[in-house]
Amino acid sequence: MKLMRYGDRHGPKTPCMLDKAGVARDVSGLVADFTPDSLTEACIAALRATDPETLPVAEIAGKPVASPVAQPRNIYCIGLNYSDHAAEAGLPVPEEPILFNKSSGAFCGPDDDILYSPRMSKLDWEVELAIVIGKGGLNIAREAARDHILGYTLVNDVSERAWQMERGGQWAKGKSFPNFCPTGPWLVTGDEIDHGAGLAMWLDVNGQRRQSGNTDNMIFDCATIVSHLSEFLRLEPGDLICTGTPPGVGAGMKPPVWLQPGDVVTLGIDGLGMQTQTVVAL
Repeated sequence: MKLMRYGDRHGPKTPCMLDKAGVARDVSGLVADFTPDSLTEACIAALRATDPETLPVAEIAGKPVASPVAQPRNIYCIGLNYSDHAAEAGLPVPEEPILFNKSSGAFCGPDDDILYSPRMSKLDWEVELAIVIGKGGLNIAREAARDHILGYTLVNDVSERAWQMERGGQWAKGKSFPNFCPTGPWLVTGDEIDHGAGLAMWLDVNGQRRQSGNTDNMIFDCATIVSHLSEFLRLEPGDLICTGTPPGVGAGMKPPVWLQPGDVVTLGIDGLGMQTQTVVAL
């Protein structure tokens, strides 16, 4: 099942389910919007039981693609979760998942602009598979973790490396600027993509391939990540967990390459769709 939303960032959204032909069908008769509170087990069961072709075609002409689920309460991220990215960074493979946060204020639609502050100097990109939590919990066993996952989506974990690495404090400092978490276009349930296994992923800057990878190179898989995080914090419905990036980030190039105003970033993951952002100076 593929879910998505259309609508302006600060306006009402049209919740949709894609049919077999990829046509967006309006599900607002079943649920007013896809939010952390509305996507309950009962709601998901009702959506699964509905033939999309019995639903009206969504009236989406002129509406931008929004994030597939409304604002999450929390955004968690896993650092250095690809063996080839750890090698690129010259860092050892972590023994357990490295956890950091992005501010929930970084969350935005998949094609929203990347905002460039005059105080930035090392703006970077990261294509990532992200988990969306459906059922919260503490101390979730790895064997039960998939029962807590609503689905998966595509994220660009935009990063300002100078703020992240050179300004002291937590990584969140370089990860949390507005629009640093483009999310979507689709929320895809795990049964359609083997819970994130074996998915090719890529990212281009101005049409030049920068990142190529595969989720099979993740050090910690999605079930392990969910179980591990729940040892330290209570996961909540709608929480977004960004699971790490493959090699090819700007910081890893020799010499490093950074995003500038006017640059266009395009990225995708098999089965999860594609995003495009333009870097825009404030």
